[in-house]
Amino acid sequence: MQFGRTYEEFEVGATYKHWPGKTVTEYDDHLFCLLTMNHHPLHMDTNYAEKTTDFGKNVVVGNYIYSLLLGMSVPDVSGKAIANLEIESLKHVAPTFHGDTIYGETTVLDKWPSKSKNDRGIVHVETKGYKQDGTLVCVFRRKVMVPTETYIKERGGEQPGRPEPESQEK
Repeated sequence: MQFGRTYEEFEVGATYKHWPGKTVTEYDDHLFCLLTMNHHPLHMDTNYAEKTTDFGKNVVVGNYIYSLLLGMSVPDVSGKAIANLEIESLKHVAPTFHGDTIYGETTVLDKWPSKSKNDRGIVHVETKGYKQDGTLVCVFRRKVMVPTETYIKERGGEQPGRPEPESQEK
């Protein structure tokens, strides 16, 4: 299973469709709100949402959708990353509701070698999230510092630090 990419493996214009999607539950939304201390009634109070909002129901907190998409992209984009350098833009385009399923995809916009160290590069990507009906709900752009193949080899290969099982032979 691939977990991230080295600098050499990224191609400008390539699009990675992240799989599987994730169906957002009320529990997911409430847990994220509680963990981040976001107690806005739009997300937490069904009565409030039904009676006082244009949507007539709870809206999933947008930063959960962003975080979900960021997580979905890790195996394809940043699994080998040295650092996320910048979130350049973040747009919440349409609401997400409990029971919606989110799918993501990331396109490589550009890449360039690091100016300070020759064993890494910067990859500029755009991730988009869609609901099950194809509605675009979230778009963000970020810059990620990723290692070169040389960096990986010099630090122990694909899974550095993974212990080897002891031999059972006697």
